[in-house]
Amino acid sequence: MERTVVATGPEETQRVGEELAGRLKDGDVVALVGELGAGKTTLVQGLARGLFVKEDVLSPSFVLARSHKGRLTLHHLDAYRINAPEELAEVGLTELLPPETGVTAVEWADRIPELIPADAIWVTLSMPHPQRRRIEIRGGRPQL
Repeated sequence: MERTVVATGPEETQRVGEELAGRLKDGDVVALVGELGAGKTTLVQGLARGLFVKEDVLSPSFVLARSHKGRLTLHHLDAYRINAPEELAEVGLTELLPPETGVTAVEWADRIPELIPADAIWVTLSMPHPQRRRIEIRGGRPQL
């Protein structure tokens, strides 16, 4: 599966996440990659909307992970502050890769590639222009 979208604002980026969420099932992992400010958290907010999460979704940078109840539980993991994969094991977060129930969205997944399941959905976000986000989706099971 491959898809590339150019989003011209946060709402469009969230819409891509929302569409992707409609195709996710228990155990799926969405691995997000992109520079600071590329829209990773914004896309996860769209995933949350598509999974009918009622609460606000914020970046879990300082707490490493947050879980949100919806159609499926959304586990939101941020690997930005992770220096070695063992650090996730030490705090018990490797059980979310893949999760037994729900889906896991991993920001900065390129920092822990050895922990990302082979069938993960990889989403790469880049900024070809300050008002545009290029969103490339590949791998995994969903067909967009």
